[in-house]
Amino acid sequence: MVQGLHEKLSKAKALILTDFRGLDTSAMNELRNQLRQASVEYRVVKNTIMSMASDGTDIAVLKDYFSGPCAVALSYDDPVVPAKVLTRFGEEHAALEIKAGVVDGKVVDVEAIKRLSKLPSREGLMVQLLSVLNGPARSLLTVLNGVPRNFVAVLHAIERKKESA
Repeated sequence: MVQGLHEKLSKAKALILTDFRGLDTSAMNELRNQLRQASVEYRVVKNTIMSMASDGTDIAVLKDYFSGPCAVALSYDDPVVPAKVLTRFGEEHAALEIKAGVVDGKVVDVEAIKRLSKLPSREGLMVQLLSVLNGPARSLLTVLNGVPRNFVAVLHAIERKKESA
């Protein structure tokens, strides 16, 4: 069990520790479903097992937070997704407490997780990046199309002037 968890912790791009005391079974199932739909693994793990499994991983820096009932949200793809789901769920259910997390090997506190949850998703960021990269090419094309368009407009104006004269 420890070895399997160690492998998952090693592969995770983001991990967020939560305290789930006060959540009833239906709320816990709702949270698990929301996280599962977002491709995030959510597990309740004993602190001693979590401590042993985290040895040799980036998650080991969170050992001070392994106290009381802990559940971990693991994301292997997008580190923003678990922050979004847990923050939104925490706003609806005050009993869920976010303790801390690790994103790409760096410890993040609750405030950083809340700021992270406000970021667009990876796909949204890619769309914004493509839009920014496409902007200069679009502007150049507009400028280059403007020269012949203006030239034709000047010729048309000269033609009208000659017709009226």
